[in-house]
Amino acid sequence: MRIDIALDAMGSDKSPEPEIRGAILAVLQLPVRVHLIGPESRLRKLLAQHMRRAKNRHLPIKIVHASEWISMEDKAASAVRAKRDSSMRVGLKMVREGRAAGFVTAGNTGAAMATAKMVLGTLPGVDRPALATILPTSAGSPSILLDVGANVDCKPQNLVQFAVMGAMYARHILKIDRPRIGLLSIGEEEGKGNDLTREAFPLLRQLPLNFIGNVEGRDIYNGHADVIVCDGFVGNVALKASEGLARLVRESLRESLSSTVSAQVGALLSRKAFNNFKKRLDYSEYGGAPLLGLRGVCIVGHGSSNDRAIMNGIRVAAEFAQTGVNTHLEHEFTLHPPVPHSPTAAEVEGDGL
Repeated sequence: MRIDIALDAMGSDKSPEPEIRGAILAVLQLPVRVHLIGPESRLRKLLAQHMRRAKNRHLPIKIVHASEWISMEDKAASAVRAKRDSSMRVGLKMVREGRAAGFVTAGNTGAAMATAKMVLGTLPGVDRPALATILPTSAGSPSILLDVGANVDCKPQNLVQFAVMGAMYARHILKIDRPRIGLLSIGEEEGKGNDLTREAFPLLRQLPLNFIGNVEGRDIYNGHADVIVCDGFVGNVALKASEGLARLVRESLRESLSSTVSAQVGALLSRKAFNNFKKRLDYSEYGGAPLLGLRGVCIVGHGSSNDRAIMNGIRVAAEFAQTGVNTHLEHEFTLHPPVPHSPTAAEVEGDGL
């Protein structure tokens, strides 16, 4: 049976073309049914054009009308309040009502988190959802970094909750029995870091998790930790810096291969090795980051997502729905409730978005 996935067709920088192409790739390769959310007339026209090119008019893709959408330039808080019929809200309502198993967007991250928190709600024990991303390491096994942009300002209790969610993600998605949890800081010693990391350290040490202490930026890619916890400001800077470095390495390697390889056989071998290397670092292969801690599946992709990234985002949403990560998270928080957190007045106001 196909899994129903709601896709924000108006999220990416070049929407809706990547979303439509990605939806077609997904239904051709995965056991999913995709619901494209956006202005019906516009989507129907473009989808029909792509169907004709693919010579297939019977793909399991449906269009769900939404008269509004939230752009990257919109301020998240005001846009979520003002745009009541946005593609994000319509798609997330489908998840809440059980008409879709998950929601995927490559749109405004702040708006996605605020809308998802409002429409789906959070799991018991979770104050704020966290955006988690999978990164490659030199050890060959992936690592999880969270939060990477959903929460710019965090309290120590938030990092504790992120650690619990990250450990659960590692166990049920990456199949790591006892994931190593690290706190991202500027030194390995317990006293290193800012007020946030120094206050979070003893709280993390009290958890029934495999907490290995502070880790540094270089540990994100050396496989020293399976789950690395930080606030959304630090995590987003680390992620964007990594993307820039990966792009520099790819381009430099391509130039070096082009200038040094002359023999045809050597060129073919080098091209194969380069393509394997590029695939390992390509964000489009990972398909977007899940918002952990929600009462439903919500995957947030890169704003510059191409059709392959959209397809992989749909794949990740389907995998999350099938493995029941949210159910496991809720059970974990019930057994081992993290440090309670009393929300500030500003947070209470924000919850009313």
